[in-house]
Amino acid sequence: MNKNMNAILAFLFLLPLFSFAQQRPNIVIIVSDDHAFQTIGAYGSQLMQTPNIDRIAKEGAVFTKAYNTNSICGPSRAVILTGKYSHKNGFKDNENSSFDGSQNTFIKELGKNGYQTAWIGKWHLETQPQGFSFWQILPGQGSYYNPDFLLMDGNKKRMEGYAANIVEDIAEDWLNKRDNSKPFCLVIGHKNTHRTWMPDLPDLRSFDNKIFPLPDNFYDTYNNRKAASLQDMSIAKTMLLGYDLKMFDSKEAALKEGSIKRMNANQQQQYLQYYDSVNQDLKNKNLSGNSLVEWKYQRYMKDYLATALSLDRNIGRTLDYLDKNNLTQNTIVIYLSDQGFFMGEHGWFDKRFMYEESFRTPMLMRYPGIIKPGTINKQMLMNLDIAPTVLDAAGISIPEEMQGKSFLPLIRNNKLNGRKAMYYHYYENGEHAVSPHFGLSTGEYKLIRFYKRVESWELYNLKKDPTEMNNLYGQKKYQKITTKLIKQLNELIKQYEDVEAEKILLKPIAQN
Repeated sequence: MNKNMNAILAFLFLLPLFSFAQQRPNIVIIVSDDHAFQTIGAYGSQLMQTPNIDRIAKEGAVFTKAYNTNSICGPSRAVILTGKYSHKNGFKDNENSSFDGSQNTFIKELGKNGYQTAWIGKWHLETQPQGFSFWQILPGQGSYYNPDFLLMDGNKKRMEGYAANIVEDIAEDWLNKRDNSKPFCLVIGHKNTHRTWMPDLPDLRSFDNKIFPLPDNFYDTYNNRKAASLQDMSIAKTMLLGYDLKMFDSKEAALKEGSIKRMNANQQQQYLQYYDSVNQDLKNKNLSGNSLVEWKYQRYMKDYLATALSLDRNIGRTLDYLDKNNLTQNTIVIYLSDQGFFMGEHGWFDKRFMYEESFRTPMLMRYPGIIKPGTINKQMLMNLDIAPTVLDAAGISIPEEMQGKSFLPLIRNNKLNGRKAMYYHYYENGEHAVSPHFGLSTGEYKLIRFYKRVESWELYNLKKDPTEMNNLYGQKKYQKITTKLIKQLNELIKQYEDVEAEKILLKPIAQN
């Protein structure tokens, strides 16, 4: 056999490997903060339009039963990175935790297999990212205006402008400079729509003429739900006119807020001019009681949704970039929020509770050639599943310690059955006075065990009571299903090796 024939055979042998390397999908994961599924068009919302997020649904899939394991910012990101529950990855809450970057993540697995990787924007894990080709992150919660960024060289840099726009600028700059011969995974972390809901200047007046309907349970009295009655996250009592809604009596008072003080002169002028006019109108109305509470709700909705406008707009920029650079067909795009959010349901803002508005997160995915456009996926998925799904798509073995499951098989074959139940555990026992709790949801029933601050059980029939107003725990009619659910909960606790929950489950408590 001559040398030319040997060369040809060698090329033919290597061709499938080369082809696989070229076909491995790029991955873009966009993680927003506190973005409620109730405010997204693809989930049926009438509150606002979200054309760019909806585009992902039209060209891919919307997951109608996507949930998180621990509804709070930092822990959720740790779960997404590691594919492990909070008690396994070590980041349980925002008050006492810092992320152990030495542990394995899907990013490290991608890097070991030839991927370029980057995380840009909100990180919120207290320690510096490890295992990335590139990162540039907001310190802590970050700022909406003129945000600081932590750089890989250890320095901090302040950048002029609005956070969502800047994060997208940095992401596109990294994409422009990457090695085009390698696949990439880019995580874009947006600050929007986190408290204190500061819209970009062009969006300030976007909802001025809209009146939002009150949720049916806005004036919830929390009957037979002790943990709900003791929380401190209500629009009526907790939401502040100054800090949250920018109602200041003077410029001096406004500038005491760091978020406004950091603005440049032009930004401050436009911002204070707008909110001063709103404040004057509030004074003229001289509201009190429920009238004032409902006014606060309307202002909350206007500001929150206005921050979602810039979020959606910059997601559109990401999708446009992929189109313009011929990357769309070989790039997976996943959009999700770190958790859900209360938009006045139960009279609340914030998250934390295992109730649906907080527990459930928006999740949409585009994967050309794999996901049929316009797919509505009703399988029960969790943010825990992102890491193994991404590795599965990249053809990389999923580490045994990952507790999530790839949902690609469920996408490829909608006849397959996924989870029968989902496990949740919230740990923080400080801000907003939400009692730690764990529980399970089967989609039909939800069972919750509160502990520490409140010792109680709650049970809901989600089919008959989707807004979770009627706690059924302790009712004779539901004893059989309660016993079954407690057994199922115990099985999940053991499956995920949650030792703390296992000990608590053994402690008897009085019925509610």
